[in-house]
Amino acid sequence: MTLYDADGEAVVSPVWFRVNEGAFEVVMAIGDRKLAHLERDPRCVLLVFETVPPFRGVQVRGRATLTQDHGAEARLAIASRYLGPERGRTYADPERRPPGVVVSLPAAAARTWDLQGTLP
Repeated sequence: MTLYDADGEAVVSPVWFRVNEGAFEVVMAIGDRKLAHLERDPRCVLLVFETVPPFRGVQVRGRATLTQDHGAEARLAIASRYLGPERGRTYADPERRPPGVVVSLPAAAARTWDLQGTLP
């Protein structure tokens, strides 16, 4: 995810995400420096791509909406997507992680590509 610091410099960080109810969502812990950037300037870009053929990808550019992750539901869903159900529950345990904020970008803003037709 690309955000912008107070000087306008791009700040790029790898993130886990999910697509939920028409939006791409990322969870950031309260106190994460990335949240401070988004609170000051909500513009951001999420870039997701495959590193194997057909090298598909999606770029979502827009203004993020920030909401509390009540009950850590989004964090649990996203962690489980990457780690599996059991390890996801352990990772997302509210006793181990500070509360989070859901960063949402509308899926309607997404631009996709698929290089299948251009590969030899």
